Amino acid sequence: MDGSPGTESRGEPLTVVLADDAVLLREGVRSLLEDEGISVVASVGDGQELLRAVARLRPDLAIVDVRMPPTHTTEGLEAALSIKRRFPDIGVLVLSQYVLREYATELLGTESVGVGYLLKNRVTDIDRFLESVNRIAEGGTVIDPDVVRQLLYTSEKQDSLAALTPRENEVLEAMAEGLSNRGISERLFVSVSSVEKAISAIFDKLGLHAGESTSRRVAAVLAYLNRS
Repeated sequence: MDGSPGTESRGEPLTVVLADDAVLLREGVRSLLEDEGISVVASVGDGQELLRAVARLRPDLAIVDVRMPPTHTTEGLEAALSIKRRFPDIGVLVLSQYVLREYATELLGTESVGVGYLLKNRVTDIDRFLESVNRIAEGGTVIDPDVVRQLLYTSEKQDSLAALTPRENEVLEAMAEGLSNRGISERLFVSVSSVEKAISAIFDKLGLHAGESTSRRVAAVLAYLNRS
């Protein structure tokens, strides 16, 4: 892959700040991004360093591990949320070792543009990882498919989701992952107009209203599906 779609459309390299206390993983991601022409302007090991680097460098995107020093609990998530509050135009991609529902929904519930939550093992799927990086930097939303499945199919939501057809369930899952209508149509081998009709039906059945922004629409769906 010689130059990603996001870098070509912008006409200049994306700039990224990396934050992960695992040096080996951090440097591996750094090498991967730089091989694709993405500029890693800082590589740090804790949340405070991350916040300082973002404030100083104003990158297009911050890629953040959920758990970092000193307690290895939620420092990365807290830093990611702080970035979205202070610098809403900067994209944030959170990486996690496991599916942690509360972390994903707290981040995505900010209703900001340019957010993502992926499991760390997705980095090994290089093309999809780079696609996610570019999508978030351009203001899109990317949610790990495993997180989507946990949010969509919790027992509390079975009654609400029972009204959806199998096709509508497929469309909802793909939409929550951050795919555009065209992307959904290509994945499911249906027309864009069929996708649009399915989305309209989904929002009607779930009592939601589709907004103008895809990322806000996704956040609304997730907030609805995860509320108790």
